[in-house]
Amino acid sequence: MTTSLKGILCMCLGVLFLALGDAVAKWLGEVHSPLQIIFFRTLVSLPLIALLAYFAGGLSKLRTKRPGVHLLRGLIYTATMVCFVWGLTLLPLAEATAIAFVAPLFVTLLSVPMLGERIDPPVLIASLVGFAGVLIVVRPGGDAFQLGTLTLLGAAFFYALMMITARRYGAREHLWAMVFYMTLVPFVVTTLSLPWVWQTPEPWHWLGFLVAGVLGIGATAFITLAFRFAPAAIAAPFDYTAMLWAVLLGWWFWGELPDLWVWIGSVLIIGSGLAIAYHDRRTTLKARPSA
Repeated sequence: MTTSLKGILCMCLGVLFLALGDAVAKWLGEVHSPLQIIFFRTLVSLPLIALLAYFAGGLSKLRTKRPGVHLLRGLIYTATMVCFVWGLTLLPLAEATAIAFVAPLFVTLLSVPMLGERIDPPVLIASLVGFAGVLIVVRPGGDAFQLGTLTLLGAAFFYALMMITARRYGAREHLWAMVFYMTLVPFVVTTLSLPWVWQTPEPWHWLGFLVAGVLGIGATAFITLAFRFAPAAIAAPFDYTAMLWAVLLGWWFWGELPDLWVWIGSVLIIGSGLAIAYHDRRTTLKARPSA
């Protein structure tokens, strides 16, 4: 098996774990506050992350000289998760997933003012097509445009901010340090909120909280491996397999089926993302010095 194929398989597994985790969070969100769901997810994830860091070279990998940066990223991640879990409880799973796909487009546009990067015309056109797809999915002014739509757009925006900060500081911080502190901050924030949101879980809910945490760290691990085995331009497009899993899980557990407009908008969003990935790959290849 080639390394690129390993990367593709790891990405598909990571995305499957994410979709399953989203389905569990949506189920738990029918009873519990997003803050309580995030508390248990981070409670399970933190020791697993520390364990993975230990086997990846020791807990020294968690040392940092930029606590302020990690605090900022952790707060952004907290906002991302609160908005996303809340949105999952308000919209069908497939529609929520389609809206979340706008995050890479936000990254592209925010990279100009925040990182000083330049957007090539083809990327700008693809981004505009992607946003047109989002408008088709959410249909502002229609019945589909509601609180769930706004919270998920907020989640996509905060996620883009998190990716921008990762691009800016990631080269100077170890991967596991960034993942650990990004998880630690929402754990602390949600712990402080528990007296106001606590709802005693039913027996099956305890299992759900455990599974959500394991799926979250499993997704992180497999997606990380995907980018180690395969170039980003090859692995990243398989992130869109999440739409397939979201449709299947939404239909299986809640009897949800996307309408025609969600499919049309999703095709435009995914197509724009693939076009941007293809353009980035061509630009990278052209930039390499010839032998």
